[in-house]
Amino acid sequence: VGNASALTMEGETAQYAEYNPQSNISSETEIDKRLGGTLIAVGLGVAAAGFAGRYAFQLWKRLGQVLSQAKKMPTSSVSSHHYNGGFDQKMTKKEASLVLGISPTSTKSKVRDAHRRIMVLNHPGGSPYMAAKINEAKDLLDKGQQGG
Repeated sequence: VGNASALTMEGETAQYAEYNPQSNISSETEIDKRLGGTLIAVGLGVAAAGFAGRYAFQLWKRLGQVLSQAKKMPTSSVSSHHYNGGFDQKMTKKEASLVLGISPTSTKSKVRDAHRRIMVLNHPGGSPYMAAKINEAKDLLDKGQQGG
C-alpha cells in the first residue's frame, strides 16, 4: 500500500507542472522580477513625492513673501476703484451717476440702460434699500436730461 501512494505522487509530479522542481526555479525568478519592479515603482513614487513636496514648499515661500508685501501696501491703492463713501442725505447728480456707473452728463437712453442693467443685477432677492436708491438715481438724472 505504501508503494501505491509513492507511485501516485510520482505520477502527479510528472503530470502537473506546479509540482515539478524545475518550475520552482523559474517561479522564484518571477517573484524576484516582480519584487524588483515593485521596488523600482515605489522608489520612483517616493522620488516624485519628494520633488513635488520641494516644489510646493518653494511656492509656499513665494506666496508668503507676496502676502507679506501685500500687507505692507496701503489699502487705498488696492480698493481705489470702489466708492468708499455712503449715501448723502439728499442725492446729488454726482452720487446718482456713481450709483448707476455712468457719467453725470449721460443721455436719457444711457441712464435707462444703466438703470435696467443694475436693477437686473440687484433682483431677485436684492436689497429694497438699494433698489430705492437706484430708482432715485435714475429719477434724478432723468429730470436733468433731455432726448435720448
